[in-house]
Amino acid sequence: MKKQRQDKIIEIIESREVTTQDALKQYLEENGITVTQATLSRDINELNLRKEMSPSGMYKYVRVKKKELQCPAIFKDSVTDVVYAMNTVVIKCHTGMAQAACATLDKMGCPEIVGTIAGDDTIFALMKNEDAAADFTEELKALIFD
Repeated sequence: MKKQRQDKIIEIIESREVTTQDALKQYLEENGITVTQATLSRDINELNLRKEMSPSGMYKYVRVKKKELQCPAIFKDSVTDVVYAMNTVVIKCHTGMAQAACATLDKMGCPEIVGTIAGDDTIFALMKNEDAAADFTEELKALIFD
């Protein structure tokens, strides 16, 4: 059941511009697949989906390519926690490591990041919107802590 559901999710996001979890849930239900919001969130995470700007100017779900999931060791070894508030992602680091981690983050080239600033043990990453901040936070947590 899970494999069929996840295959259908991929099929849906590749054939339509899906901008919200609610829309994805509705498309699944139209195809006879009932799913809870919690299950859908887990599927999105497991399938490495994130939102990117579409040609129409809306953020839509897309699959993240494997090379985009690479996380440099300096970044991974420096970060201790990742949270977000509104459209700002706060990345806590070991003392003295935030600037090196921030430079690495900048080189990773995430298109949803508007800009970054680093102190001694904290990085602020300003995102384009709150959805982008939430998605980026989850992606970083999966890369660093899994």
